[in-house]
Amino acid sequence: MNEHPSALPKARRERSLVFFDDRPVAKESLLSEAAVPPPEETPIPLRLNTTPYPREIREHFYREACLAAKIAVNDGLHQLEIRCIIPELNPEMDVYRIGTLLELMRELAFTFADDAKRVKVCVQGSMGDGIFSGMPLALAGTRRIIESMDWGDEEDKANFIRFGAVGAKEVTDEDDLFIVMAPQNAVANCIIPDLEAMLEAAGTRPLIIVNPRLKDVPSSAGVMQIRGREERERFTASFFRCYNFRLLYKAATNFYPIMGALTYVYPGKYEVYRRKDMGFGEERYDLLGEFDEEPMKQDLGDVLYGRRKVGEQKLKTRGLFG
Repeated sequence: MNEHPSALPKARRERSLVFFDDRPVAKESLLSEAAVPPPEETPIPLRLNTTPYPREIREHFYREACLAAKIAVNDGLHQLEIRCIIPELNPEMDVYRIGTLLELMRELAFTFADDAKRVKVCVQGSMGDGIFSGMPLALAGTRRIIESMDWGDEEDKANFIRFGAVGAKEVTDEDDLFIVMAPQNAVANCIIPDLEAMLEAAGTRPLIIVNPRLKDVPSSAGVMQIRGREERERFTASFFRCYNFRLLYKAATNFYPIMGALTYVYPGKYEVYRRKDMGFGEERYDLLGEFDEEPMKQDLGDVLYGRRKVGEQKLKTRGLFG
């Protein structure tokens, strides 16, 4: 990896704007404050089912994700995944907000560009040919939007931030790191071959996928059927999840009420929190325990409902969480 004489000027970060908030607000780098969170900040932000979020809640998740990714890259990990499933970043919910995902992508790019790395921000384009061509609806038009966001000084942007699609041809010698926004399969089209080719072309250069949705989407065209499923699942599992946050609900098909949260910030441990309703509109999150690896559904159900404590022998009970 080539070293650059200087990183993006600090002045560029200071005049960066929150592009998708109700009104532009000047802000400084979020990562510079990540190691020392504000004293009043809670481990889990409160009222996460109340959207749209205030800027402070979004910045909490941006800080954690950027910090985890930066430490993982500095430790030599190069095949990374960031998973942040809050209501504003969950496309299965009607409060999904594409602007939150775009802001997260920008903060990740700034995090590494400030370390003098040349970052390529990648958004998958149309896949397939002829009548089978298309792209996921959740990503339609996002390439144009992300390029039109405020990226600071044009010269700095040209030197340190580039944009591209997904595939081996997007990898050039001028790129030091790749961030892929929400890669996902679509009906009759699978993005995994393009991701595999891109990863191989990148070699040991870091490639980070953000909120991927790589489960099979079977179709009548014979794409993503049983054949090759094991290989696709193995490739998906090969990414190291350096940041993971998701809310826990009573059932996989319901998004209310929030029962707790699962969080992981590299290089720490997985933490399980239980939400407690204090009445009068107040709530809190209590830490129940920590896991060295991501807990299974049954483990989460057992711990959250007090059927066993972390470290005790697993009970033969049915898990409740998706």
